[in-house]
Amino acid sequence: MTRPDDFVGLEPDLLREQTLPRAETVPSNWFTEERFHRLDLEAVFAATWQYVGHLHRLAEPGSWLTCEVAGEPVVVVRDLGGELRAFYNVCRHRGGPLALGDGCGRVLKCQYHGWTYQLDGTLRGVPHWNLVELFDREDYGLVSIRVDSWDGLVFVNLDPEAEALANVFAGVSERIEPIRLTDLKFHTRIVYDVQANWKVYVENFLEGYHVPIVHPELMNLYDFSSYETEVSEYWSLQHSPLTEDEHIYGKGGRAYYYCVFPNFMLNILPGRLQTNLVVPVAPDRCRVVFEYYYADTESEAARVRIAEDLEFADHVQDEDIGICEHVQRGLSSRGYDRGRFSVKYEGGVFHFQNRLRRAYGDWIESGNERHAPEPLDPQQDDVGIRFPTPEVES
Repeated sequence: MTRPDDFVGLEPDLLREQTLPRAETVPSNWFTEERFHRLDLEAVFAATWQYVGHLHRLAEPGSWLTCEVAGEPVVVVRDLGGELRAFYNVCRHRGGPLALGDGCGRVLKCQYHGWTYQLDGTLRGVPHWNLVELFDREDYGLVSIRVDSWDGLVFVNLDPEAEALANVFAGVSERIEPIRLTDLKFHTRIVYDVQANWKVYVENFLEGYHVPIVHPELMNLYDFSSYETEVSEYWSLQHSPLTEDEHIYGKGGRAYYYCVFPNFMLNILPGRLQTNLVVPVAPDRCRVVFEYYYADTESEAARVRIAEDLEFADHVQDEDIGICEHVQRGLSSRGYDRGRFSVKYEGGVFHFQNRLRRAYGDWIESGNERHAPEPLDPQQDDVGIRFPTPEVES
């Protein structure tokens, strides 16, 4: 079994969880180097529930959607009996794709050589195969992936032993009552490309410390003096009362900002849900997918309010992107390595970094080296989470 101290940059003291008042942040190279980008895909994203879409995209039996999770192609289907299923979007013949985007049908058909599969994953049709010997179709069904939904949101998990999705979201529905997310209707989807590591973007979401400086207009919406952060095993919550002045969400009410580890956010305001999915692209790039849901999308007053909400949210997002991209450059500077936390305002970031430490440590302890970086080359010390070369006694 590989030990944490076998990995450069992941020594035991860096993986040890700390207490907030005395904690240092994780090293800056966790946000900047290719080796940590690869580690994030394997140790974090391949081991957690990943949002893939809303149930409205799978409303009809036979419908499917496609996505990528931790670098793996995935297809999620509603089979003809109405059950949700998920598979690697890879034909068992020679690795061709089964689906190219969303669709609906009675079978999945490989877009390379035409093998067909039932929507339960069993192999159905194999063209021009009569001369092949020692072939059993039952051995060549699709490889399944765990799939589940919560309040209309669909998630998959590449780890067959991961915690149940219901346990990950435990307590959220009860906390936001009387708001019911299933009552909200999908409105639109907006994608932003950010020149920053995915962790930089997530951490920016997880704290209100920057709000008075970066988002001064939000100070007119929230009662910032009552801002609080709470954490559970799998999520952190920031919440605040809204001001009693008239605003685009009505008057009064409360804002809830959930971040479910590692990369999924629920921004809940009166009559409105905004989800954010942060997708790693490269060590210094991520993609953020916003989806908007509203209680009323039809009335004239609702259309006006939605337009105002989208415009305001886009303005706030521009501010966040700008500061995140500056932070990414700062993390690459010789002038910075590790920092400290505000106990009052950065508990969510602290919780996230402890979860990250745990994910890295669990992956190392598991001996999961399917995509482990190469052994350390003593002539190269600048790349890879590498295994040190043993010393040879002369």
